[in-house]
Amino acid sequence: MKVLAENEIRPVPTAIAEGTETLIRVEALHKFYEMGDTRVHALRGITLEIRAGEFVTIMGASGSGKSTFMNLLGCLDKPSEGHYWLDGTDVAQLSRVELAQIRNERIGFVFQGFNLLSRTTALENVELPLIYAGIGAKERHRRSREALERVGLGERIDHVPSQLSGGQQQRVAIARALVNNPALLLADEPTGNLDSRTSVEIMQVFQTLNETDNLTIILVTHEPDIADYARRIITFRDGHVTRDQPVARRRVAREVLELMPQLEE
Repeated sequence: MKVLAENEIRPVPTAIAEGTETLIRVEALHKFYEMGDTRVHALRGITLEIRAGEFVTIMGASGSGKSTFMNLLGCLDKPSEGHYWLDGTDVAQLSRVELAQIRNERIGFVFQGFNLLSRTTALENVELPLIYAGIGAKERHRRSREALERVGLGERIDHVPSQLSGGQQQRVAIARALVNNPALLLADEPTGNLDSRTSVEIMQVFQTLNETDNLTIILVTHEPDIADYARRIITFRDGHVTRDQPVARRRVAREVLELMPQLEE
């Protein structure tokens, strides 16, 4: 496994090999919410596939269904109708306990707010999923340190969040999402609280993880320039997929950073 130095950038390929197995398949997926006497139809029969190793952006206006879709993919909710297969398992049929196990073992989450514990170190923040999984202290330390090294923070494991920049805090959050070696990484507006250059640096981390570890990444954003760092864009509107296409001119974070000025301290 390659380790990403904080300022290191690698070239990113633009295609997934043919024949790659399907990681996600949803078929006729519907989601209803009952609001008193009103039924809100948030998703209206979504059918699509995402292969292992893809880097996909989900876009759409507020109320389009993209957040509902991400909640279903993350096993945070269950569909009202239809099927969702994750790596061959129909998760729509699982119990709450089984869904929690899938979330802990197969899916990593990264959010706009970093959701770090303020009085604990980077290493301790990354260890949290392993504590919930019942992993012993020695193994927790090893895996958490390795995850921080993967995102370029191997020298900052003892820093608390207030000692880290926004970009570094998001890297800690990414490391926490990686520590259980998930098959799928879900990122919800991960650059929403970051400045332009730091946003590109975070996209560099995602591109490197996608390329080096073949990690499947699904990212929600409302920013078209951020979406263009992925390989594929799926656009939602009124609970439907209105567009699903590869990125024609993919942005490569390494190249973009070379042209951006360094931020003043």
